[in-house]
Amino acid sequence: MSKLEDMLLVHEGKKRFVYRCTSNALTIGVGRNIDPNKGGIGLSDDEILYMLRNDIKRVYGELDSNLPWFKDLDDVRQDVLQDMCFNMGISRLLSFRKMLAAVELGLYDRASDELLNSKYAEQVKGRALKLARMMKEGKY
Repeated sequence: MSKLEDMLLVHEGKKRFVYRCTSNALTIGVGRNIDPNKGGIGLSDDEILYMLRNDIKRVYGELDSNLPWFKDLDDVRQDVLQDMCFNMGISRLLSFRKMLAAVELGLYDRASDELLNSKYAEQVKGRALKLARMMKEGKY
């Protein structure tokens, strides 16, 4: 780290979660003002993609750790599970026991039906329809 980085970390502090700074602006990280009502700069496209890619790596690792057969799936079905895990978190995804059991056995029609027969599908509507079709057909 540079001396400037060290100094800013001391002066600004480091926060992993959004907080209100002394001027009451929504802030994150090391003094990053993200409040559109307080002159915040938000995040750049590069920063957004950086965070997305890190989140995708984390989700992939969670699925690989919890579902030993996950890596054996084709890319489309891996992406369905990654999309769902990204959206709802690993704990909630693991509660889809019937769907995951069907996926593990290669019963993709049944897995698709189980996905659609959920509160999740009611909540995300079109997203669930697309994911269920992808699960069933193995196509984007």
